[in-house]
Amino acid sequence: MSQKEEIIKVGISIGDLNGIGSEVILKCFEDSRMLEICTPIIFGNSKPLSYVKKTIGNNTAIQGIDSLSQVIPNKLNVYNLWKENINISFGKNDPLIGKYAIKSFISATEALKNGEIDVLVTAPINKYNSVDEEFKYPGHTDYLNEQLEGDALMFLVSDELKIGLLTDHLPIQDVAKAITPELIEQKVKTINSTLKKDFNVFTPKIAVLGLNPHAGDGGVIGKEEIETIIPTVKKLHEEGILVSGPFAADGFFGSETYKHFDAVIACYHDQGLAPFKAISFGKGVNYTAGLDKIRTSPDHGTAYEIAGKGLADVTSFREAVYLAIDIYNNRNRNLESANNPLQPQEKDFSTKKIDN
Repeated sequence: MSQKEEIIKVGISIGDLNGIGSEVILKCFEDSRMLEICTPIIFGNSKPLSYVKKTIGNNTAIQGIDSLSQVIPNKLNVYNLWKENINISFGKNDPLIGKYAIKSFISATEALKNGEIDVLVTAPINKYNSVDEEFKYPGHTDYLNEQLEGDALMFLVSDELKIGLLTDHLPIQDVAKAITPELIEQKVKTINSTLKKDFNVFTPKIAVLGLNPHAGDGGVIGKEEIETIIPTVKKLHEEGILVSGPFAADGFFGSETYKHFDAVIACYHDQGLAPFKAISFGKGVNYTAGLDKIRTSPDHGTAYEIAGKGLADVTSFREAVYLAIDIYNNRNRNLESANNPLQPQEKDFSTKKIDN
């Protein structure tokens, strides 16, 4: 089936209903042209979405369904997972709302595993009210890594910068001992494969950042670079992967050296996300690379401070939808090419983006 014939089903987990997730979802599909490129399916309930619509003055038409077999192509479907009413209090940290966010996410993940949706886009959750005895994962990525095949890697993506993490939701005190040659090899190979398969970068150039200030300064400020990172990078380079480093993070971004690489690997969460958000915030996407299924999300959180006010910027969520569709198409085209190597490939596989 060709790209034009196939209607890509985009599953969407509802996120924290007291935040801006439902607002950006509705704003995204208020433009009917978005429905020409996919069929979105929100995992949640139509009642709170109707309340959000009324509150922010949104006119997006929603179609409630009680089974995924009832999905209507090119309409904004809302799969009703529950029937009870939920009290929405915008900006409030509510554990009950957190439970519904996780219920939506788990159901959407199951649908992704079963092939009932093609890709998953997750609206932001609040980790403080979603982690409990039943859901003990510190975020979406850890759960997806357990449920899906492959090795998950948090990969932040924008037109300006792509950056992956060696460690993600890990306390700083635990980072150094977690960075092993095996972990570095796994993450570099995951990014190398992801750039080829998902982004059509056929000879990826990858940079690895140092763990310590000044990348250890020759062992004066920590020995992780000398003992672990440098030997592993050298080994991977000898295996044919175009990987370089370690680079001192401050100078690497200050001098815009990142522009010479297709992707960057940071050692820990804030080392990667701080520069990424400084450069791309509001238009970047969090992509869970390395898995057999596709999941993206916007680069922002619940933004309680503006929830319910109609002020949320839809750009990052819309970019998350675009990227999920692009990667899905790239994977299928590359699979077709592998199975039929003599068939010519189209030059541009990307989704045509809709401007405001």
